[in-house]
Amino acid sequence: MTCRSATVAGCLTVGVLVAAGALDRLAAAAERTCAKSGYSYAGVQDTRAAHGVRATLVPISQPQVGDGHLAAWIGVGGLGLGPRGTDEWIQVGLSTFADDTIRVYLEVVRPATGLRYTELAVGVATGARVAVAVVELAARPGWWQVVVDGQPRSDPVRLPGSSGSWEPIATVEAWRSGNGSCARFAYRFEEVEVLLAPGGRWAGLSPGHVFEDPGYRVAMLGDETFLVRSDEATVQRVPLGRKPGRR
Repeated sequence: MTCRSATVAGCLTVGVLVAAGALDRLAAAAERTCAKSGYSYAGVQDTRAAHGVRATLVPISQPQVGDGHLAAWIGVGGLGLGPRGTDEWIQVGLSTFADDTIRVYLEVVRPATGLRYTELAVGVATGARVAVAVVELAARPGWWQVVVDGQPRSDPVRLPGSSGSWEPIATVEAWRSGNGSCARFAYRFEEVEVLLAPGGRWAGLSPGHVFEDPGYRVAMLGDETFLVRSDEATVQRVPLGRKPGRR
């Protein structure tokens, strides 16, 4: 840059201001950068242990994954929450890999069988609404099932020690290698509800813990609806909607 100030002091002042502005921009960019490698999350965990969780997932930006994977999901369980500190969970949602295609998937982790990932549909369009649920069977405590658009899409799965023990989660999960770019995405979680008693009525989300890893943001849009997006995502204008038969 060529300084056009009339004095050396003026030139130095301009230089300091430019440098300060550049540092501010670098600091802001650093805050927007996602984790260098590994997993990142942005979402909400309910305050209450529950027997189910449901939501309508809406991708309102075309995911751009790069080297890694991306998922918007709801579920229960987690690392170390199974018997004797084992990993145990069940989740359903939308996944995307390097081809940027949106899939509907379910995932189950049990101590005896490890991780099982199953794709239920491929080619979900941006702006589409996918109603998903993970529900404990009322007559079989500790047995869970995945439901998509009102239809059971998994066999009942037994998760020992799970009945009424886990707080539901609704989140976006991103993973990338050390050389991959940050994922770009925007998902809306609509009408997120939890089941507080087996076979009972659904209740609105009570977001006790909102978490945001670097580069990703959660914006509450109402009592039961929120947006999760990366800082650099281009978001389409998709009107809020209600899934038929919800209430």
